[in-house]
Amino acid sequence: MTKRGFGKRLALGAILVALSAPSVLAQQGEVPQKAGRPLNAGDVLSGELNALKIKSAKPGQPSAAYQITSEPRRLPPPSGLCNLETGPETFQLVTANNAQASQLKGLLGKQIAVKVDEIACAQDAGQMSEAVVTKWSLVKR
Repeated sequence: MTKRGFGKRLALGAILVALSAPSVLAQQGEVPQKAGRPLNAGDVLSGELNALKIKSAKPGQPSAAYQITSEPRRLPPPSGLCNLETGPETFQLVTANNAQASQLKGLLGKQIAVKVDEIACAQDAGQMSEAVVTKWSLVKR
């Protein structure tokens, strides 16, 4: 009790399975990404500067936070990869004063470079970046 055209549909199904097999095998053979280069104190971090809106400690005063998106980097021990496979790619820049904030405000959306003095993995749940740079200085290109 086979239906008419059963052989054609069976052959078409076999062809589709044969064509999709190489893509399945290619997905299984993917090489995992390697961890990024190490980023130690005194090294230069470069990437695109973005602005983040965060809530300030003082009610009614929104404060701006800045973030660099870069290639994956490893942090010095004990932080290492920040529980990521390749290391952090987003780094929040903490501004210590208004002068640093005004320096960054004019560079939004552009490629910048900063010399990193202190860096750590993000700890707070509200942080949008994977790592936090607490002490830094802008490097002129």
